[in-house]
Amino acid sequence: MTAEVMKDMNYVNVFVRNQKEPVYCYRSGLTVYEERFLDGALVPGGWNAAGYPLNVLSNYPSFIDLNAYAEPSAFHVELDGENMDFFLELKNYEEVESENGSREVILTLMSTIKPVEIKVHTLVDGTPMFTRWLEVTNLSDKDMALSRLSVLSGALDQMKNVRFYDADARPEDIYEIGYFRNDRQLAEGDFGWKPLDFERTVISGRFHRARYRYPAFFLKNNLTGMIWFGQMAWSSGYEFLFDYNGNHESNSVSLSFEMSLAGYHPLRLIAAGETYVSPKVHLGAIFGTLDDAVNATYDHIRRSVFDLPEANGDECLVGIGYGAHHDMSVESTKGFADQLGSLGGETFIIDAGWYRPPGDELAEWHKTGDWHYDKERYPNGIDEVIDYVHSIGLKFGLWMEPERLWAGCKICEEHPEWFKKRPFGETPLGFVDFTNPEAAAWVEAEIIRVVEEYRLDVLRIDYNIGNGEQYHYAIPGERYEYGTVKHFEAVSAMYERLKKRFPNVIFENCASGGGRLDLDILRSFHHSWVSDEQRAPMAQYITNGLTLVLPPERVDRLVSGMNCHEYASLDAHIRNAMLGHISLNAVNPLGAEDNDQQREVIRHALDIYKSFIRPMLPTSRMFHHNEDIPGARKDGYSALELASADKTKAAITVFTVPGSKAERVNIIPRGLDLSHTYRVTLDNTGETMTVTGRELLMNGVTTRIMGVMTSELILIEAVEE
Repeated sequence: MTAEVMKDMNYVNVFVRNQKEPVYCYRSGLTVYEERFLDGALVPGGWNAAGYPLNVLSNYPSFIDLNAYAEPSAFHVELDGENMDFFLELKNYEEVESENGSREVILTLMSTIKPVEIKVHTLVDGTPMFTRWLEVTNLSDKDMALSRLSVLSGALDQMKNVRFYDADARPEDIYEIGYFRNDRQLAEGDFGWKPLDFERTVISGRFHRARYRYPAFFLKNNLTGMIWFGQMAWSSGYEFLFDYNGNHESNSVSLSFEMSLAGYHPLRLIAAGETYVSPKVHLGAIFGTLDDAVNATYDHIRRSVFDLPEANGDECLVGIGYGAHHDMSVESTKGFADQLGSLGGETFIIDAGWYRPPGDELAEWHKTGDWHYDKERYPNGIDEVIDYVHSIGLKFGLWMEPERLWAGCKICEEHPEWFKKRPFGETPLGFVDFTNPEAAAWVEAEIIRVVEEYRLDVLRIDYNIGNGEQYHYAIPGERYEYGTVKHFEAVSAMYERLKKRFPNVIFENCASGGGRLDLDILRSFHHSWVSDEQRAPMAQYITNGLTLVLPPERVDRLVSGMNCHEYASLDAHIRNAMLGHISLNAVNPLGAEDNDQQREVIRHALDIYKSFIRPMLPTSRMFHHNEDIPGARKDGYSALELASADKTKAAITVFTVPGSKAERVNIIPRGLDLSHTYRVTLDNTGETMTVTGRELLMNGVTTRIMGVMTSELILIEAVEE
């Protein structure tokens, strides 16, 4: 059964067997996940991706054998150094159905060793992916230190007879983990696979590693064909742990996992009477390909994560930006607005520097935090620029980095207590401590003032903070706590409040590129600047990688600017951005004669984007013809396919990579219907042909490649026979 049929059905059910040992069977589409309340603990029962409950044979259930696991619990909570996974009492079961047909189950558990209540929330929405989060309530009269939190954990898979599937099967070849291999800036989309070792494999980010690794994974069983795919909606430290228990001779193997918070301990103090709500995690399973898992992820995210109406990102207006790489005078601002608007831009953002005096454009962080326009730069007031941008039909926006302030700004001098020190005496570079209510309130008020005072249609939020600033501070009191968890709770809540306050303002997320990408923060933003690397071929790899985990309409990519003009053809630059949210920067310095040929290439591409690609983006399917960088280098090209949900349209971008020997590339589309007839257009030459869907799906489309670091755009549209 196809992913589209499964999506249309949206089957949702929670089947509860209230026996001596209750079983909770979460059924969503054809994906089944079960948990058992067994001897005072909530433990996984197992998975099935063919729609079967695990006790389909009533007297012979196919539960996972928990004896193979050291830590079988479905979550891990430690308070004051004590494990809350066991000695629990089941207090209540509640099921709530939402208007869109999703169901949320709330399972209330009470500890018998500490006055603690744990509510386990599970949301199923008809897609192969579900959402899990915890509420931990401290019922005592003293605070409790949360020292460990795995939101979802326990037994994931178990194979009791490996050689039943393949007599020559080697246990070391069964599982592969797909993840973002590089945690550094400018390599955000470097996705790849590696075999799971017979060890505890940990993938981490934002604490033990840098902050540019997107918090997601894919895990496939090469014998059964099952793929699990998960994400953590959390902007701070996280860990995914996979414990593969077996050896080279094993005929039985077991695999457990954890999706956990990472940071200094205690992660958080939970005050007397307080309820702590954990970050959400999202996990799914499916039989099929990586494409199937990716599109199931899109369905889930669009349905159950990006569900804040005020942050609907479907409009995908073409953004244009202008900043400190230019002189930023009033005349230049108007000139670049004219240039980029005439190319087809729809929103105009002035980047960092609008608050600095002339000649100070490249003093990167000078005056960051003094969020008032510079009167020397705008002698007639910034309204002159705002009114001009609006007069030529563009929306107006400004850049801010409200969570970090220049060390010399006025507010830093007035409130040094808003900025915590590292353990070794250094003061972080203006990192505002959101656990201080006064500091957090000031930041929020400044954002509100800037949006209202400067009549913003677009707000670009940047975040240029390293891990050191995030973690090296503690909140003094009767007991110390490292405030990172509370800090990011406050940041997330602030942006959700702001988005609801300004429903008509486009919020754009940026964090030194992809330094803060996760489903929690992105929920309050229309789209996200996923990387500052715009140069081919890495730019294409980043787009390819990050659309594995984020729907393309939320992925912002740039044409021109940030040195992307240094490598590859103009076509390659713009086509890298065309299958997502597209942004432009200057294509000529002011005063230079316009290159009409260059302008025509850009205008032509934007016409295709607006008329052909953009309408299908919000419900699109995406197919990755090269899953990772090694695959693209081996093939000599990378190809990305965007298809409409009804299979009547598709756009395919093809890029040759450095050193490619390919003279032609054959692409077999994956998002079409063999019963249709299609018109196929090769954009490089404008040549068209009419082809049956059957022929396309059997033989594909062959493109003529002109050389290394070039591209082709293939447009496919169903026609009436």
